[in-house]
Amino acid sequence: MTDISAQVQPVDHVDPNAPFEPEEKARNQWLDVWDQFRSHKGAMAGLIFLIFITMFCAFGPFVWDVDPGKLDIRNKDVRPIYVAIWDGDAKTSWARPMGTDHLGRDIMANIMQGGRISLAVGWTAMILAILIGTLVGVLAGYFKRLDWGLMRFTDLVLSLPLLPLLLVMMLLFRDPLRAAFGPENGIFLLIVFGIGITSWMQTARIVRGDVMALKEREFVLAARSIGTPPRRMITRHILPNVLSPIMVSATLGLATAIITESALSFLGLGFPSDFPTWGKILFDSVDRMTAFPERVLWPGLAISLTVLAVNYIGDGLRDALDPRIRGL
Repeated sequence: MTDISAQVQPVDHVDPNAPFEPEEKARNQWLDVWDQFRSHKGAMAGLIFLIFITMFCAFGPFVWDVDPGKLDIRNKDVRPIYVAIWDGDAKTSWARPMGTDHLGRDIMANIMQGGRISLAVGWTAMILAILIGTLVGVLAGYFKRLDWGLMRFTDLVLSLPLLPLLLVMMLLFRDPLRAAFGPENGIFLLIVFGIGITSWMQTARIVRGDVMALKEREFVLAARSIGTPPRRMITRHILPNVLSPIMVSATLGLATAIITESALSFLGLGFPSDFPTWGKILFDSVDRMTAFPERVLWPGLAISLTVLAVNYIGDGLRDALDPRIRGL
């Protein structure tokens, strides 16, 4: 007979005085996303600049308490200090770091105020476009009976020229909305609504394609087999897995909204003349661009660098939210 006791392995002695070591918890998935995002140098630079320009426009007026609409004819056409380096005859002042315009209004105060409006229009219009595009894309991708109608409507809106459509909307609804909500609020609602309802189509098509691929995956079929209702299926299993393209579309939509608002203001169809935006400041500076080139430089740099920063953030989010790329 085989000696069973010889085959039994001795049990290791457990020291009762040894410190208790808890099991290591699973790493948070959002920490992995942040690690991947911060490894993208362009995305981090874009995030830092976006935070800076947002803080500059949001809290700058509390530090630089100059009324952006105050007219000071005696101090008109004051140029920045650095202009004196190459133009000794220039009228400069340390009290006006970015100079003044032809009416004596402080340019830095207008840049801050204009950034508030431009960023508010961009964020609000982007959120509206993302909500509409995600809703249409999820419904078209998940429910087959709704796919044809929603996608044909998307193709119809996508075929419309964006800028002429916005110009027609501005001409038709500007005066009624200004009379109903006031000059500033009416134009704000019109621009946000116009940009939002003409910018959701790309998001809808991207989300639809991802949803159609996801609904045939094993975990979705397993959830469907146990009787998960469609509403819970979409919110619990579908939407979290299409978050990456939605976030990328959001960043691109923010950049598009800022550029579109600037274009409308540049064409003179945006906010009133005494309500500055980056595009309006750029429009007012074009006539004197040869004599005062720095007036075009400041709003142009603000628009260009903000859009560039948002695009880099979108690239970083795409890599960070994609589990196939994360960790490489």
